[in-house]
Amino acid sequence: TFYRDDFRRQGSPLVPNQTKIDFIIEGKKVIMMDDVLWTGRTIRAAMDAMQAFGRPEKVELLALVDRRYSRHIPVSADYVGIEVDSIASQKVVVSWKETDGEDRIVLVSEAK
Repeated sequence: TFYRDDFRRQGSPLVPNQTKIDFIIEGKKVIMMDDVLWTGRTIRAAMDAMQAFGRPEKVELLALVDRRYSRHIPVSADYVGIEVDSIASQKVVVSWKETDGEDRIVLVSEAK
């Protein structure tokens, strides 16, 4: 939580989650996974947090959905499920069968 660059900008205090990595990542090859890669800020925060647990030999990124545009951080996925061209006002909603009853990716445009 505190590796995010927006934790002080929230309206209410963030409740920190515990990071539990019960193995050593020093010298290992790590594949990080993200459901939707958009600005890259989540990946940057995850990489910052990962450094507290060692220095991996290599880090690769797998993204289920790559929004391709509007990156704030120069990061790209090594493995991509689907690329989506979208604008900032649109939202990508990912549903998982295990939690939502079906596997589905929906691009939603906000009504004005």
